[in-house]
Amino acid sequence: MEASETKKLSQKEFALASVTDLSSPSVSPLSSPVVASFSCVHGVTEIRFHESEAADGFSFDLFSAQLFKLGRMELICISDGSGSSKENSFSRGVIIKFRNEKESKDFFDAFEEWRKDAVVQGLSLPNGTVLANKSKFDDKIEASSAKMYFHYYGQLLHQQNMLQDYVRTGTYYAAVMENRSDFSGRVVVDVGAGSGILSMFAAQAGAKHVYAVEASEMAEYARKLIAGNPLLAKRITVIKGKVEDVELPEKADVLISEPMGTLLVNERMLESYVIARDRFLSPNGKMFPTLGRIHMAPFTDEFLFTEMANKALFWQQQNYYGVDVTPLYGSAFRGYFSQPVVDAFDPRLLVAPPMFHVIDFTQIKEEEFYEIDIPLKFTASTCTRVHGLACWFDVLFNGSTVQRWLTTAPGAPTTHWYQIRCVLSQPLHVMAGQELTGRLHLVAHSAQSYTINLTLSAKMWGPGAGQGGILQTSSCKLDLKEPYYRMSQPQTYTVAQEPQPQQQQQQLLNPQGIEIQYDDLEEVELMQQPPRDAGTQL
Repeated sequence: MEASETKKLSQKEFALASVTDLSSPSVSPLSSPVVASFSCVHGVTEIRFHESEAADGFSFDLFSAQLFKLGRMELICISDGSGSSKENSFSRGVIIKFRNEKESKDFFDAFEEWRKDAVVQGLSLPNGTVLANKSKFDDKIEASSAKMYFHYYGQLLHQQNMLQDYVRTGTYYAAVMENRSDFSGRVVVDVGAGSGILSMFAAQAGAKHVYAVEASEMAEYARKLIAGNPLLAKRITVIKGKVEDVELPEKADVLISEPMGTLLVNERMLESYVIARDRFLSPNGKMFPTLGRIHMAPFTDEFLFTEMANKALFWQQQNYYGVDVTPLYGSAFRGYFSQPVVDAFDPRLLVAPPMFHVIDFTQIKEEEFYEIDIPLKFTASTCTRVHGLACWFDVLFNGSTVQRWLTTAPGAPTTHWYQIRCVLSQPLHVMAGQELTGRLHLVAHSAQSYTINLTLSAKMWGPGAGQGGILQTSSCKLDLKEPYYRMSQPQTYTVAQEPQPQQQQQQLLNPQGIEIQYDDLEEVELMQQPPRDAGTQL
């Protein structure tokens, strides 16, 4: 087994320009020709540096070694002494120089491949325990963000907030109970179990055994809650740890999880859900939920735009206790418009039928979540100003018996996810029938969220539009980690329903009683008209 695994690995020997031992600066570097050799003997994978015609040299255990780039043809290799080799129980480092850039790249790739093999061979743990080596989760998520994340979800008040989202909890319960045949007699893994409520749903549906994996301190509360339901407890095992790290005694027939965040992908738990699929799910196993869709549509909202723009007015004061604060106005203005707005809005604010982007949890690779690029194309259904892009999501539980959707759409019962809107600092003017194009580009970052890059453009409209180009373009950059939580329920908007006296209409449009002069009230009425057929499209 060991020999066959070694054959699969890349080149075993590399010629180097020189190697300098940092732990012994008085010792002269190994002179050319120098060779680095990878080997695996008795389960210990190591790299050895030596002169090509000499037997002596030194070696690093790859289990505890790390490689960093100093330049295009220069690397540094450091061992922290925590590996299984007793010879190198102290820290050591060497600078490796190469003859050309290609040899440097080939060595780096081979090092990573051999080190991965060393980590796999060096870990022999009982079921239900956590790997001691740094996990994939820790490699891509900064420690401070992970600490806050697990602290947040380790508190009962936040779990209660999610449990009391009856749209969420009720839909999960219905999806499980309506598809008992998918759970009865099956092994289930609950990914990010939280309070353990989904594990108990699975047990109620007749699951043979449920492994509830939870990394936060909520795992202790889950154990207590499950123990208080003895008829279910005997078929549920709570494992405290990350799905990237834990080991389970058997494969799962079903994965169940609630990994969705704002805009579906916020908090980056969907990556852990996919990792759990690759590690634990048996072939042809079920995933609840099965796929997700991000829905998008341009919107108009003069109230929201004015509210956000007015926030920065503080920084237009030229005499704030004798201080001119106007130099920071531009930065403050951009800062407010870099916050996605999380609230529930009236679907009549949409100015075009929505489109959606599908993410199939059964097929997508983890790396595909790192960058999500969505081309946008809409046709305006009304004449108005476009203030940005509205987004929401839904997920499908593709059971063998019943297919059930959980939606966060505007106009549907409000959930704790609400909806999200990306507001442009420069609105676009569109006519009915005019085409809007653009791009929604999401880039994952180490704070467990995404940077949002949005561009919207209004194309040439009317006769000759086929030969025309772009009339207007507006773009914005937002941080999904820092949203503006605006309100909990849709705000009341004035919609033309019955003819009203002109004075009453002015009062509705100006509830604060500020005197506003309109040259043409019909133009204002036009701005307030609901987009035609928007509700029907939803």
